[in-house]
Amino acid sequence: MKEKWIKSAPAILRLSVSFIFLWFGVNQLANPQWFIGYLPLWSLKIVSASTLLVINGLVEIVLGLLLLLGIAVRLSALLLSLHLLSITLSLGYNDVAVRDLGLTLATFSVFLAGDDRWCLGKRIFHKKNLVK
Repeated sequence: MKEKWIKSAPAILRLSVSFIFLWFGVNQLANPQWFIGYLPLWSLKIVSASTLLVINGLVEIVLGLLLLLGIAVRLSALLLSLHLLSITLSLGYNDVAVRDLGLTLATFSVFLAGDDRWCLGKRIFHKKNLVK
């Protein structure tokens, strides 16, 4: 029984991280006023806050869905961990940044682990299915 749970840990981590990014992505689109205060001032010189939140929300939703489904897991997790690291660094040292650093490392762990046994991409694109 213990072996079964250990083998499920990477999938549970991947799914958990995907739900976090999906929640933030959806809420950036639905409730942008919650996030405006977190935007770095330099970014507002390039693009409006509403545009930035829409773009960021859509990117987090797309990459979060890829993680959820287990498609392009390593690429999605790497992009999301780098994205979250940039957010963490822009926040300075506070409780939110410490939390985000933990989420960054969890997301980077998904990148390191790659496909797990529940990944849809692994089932669809597995070499045995492509080569006869």
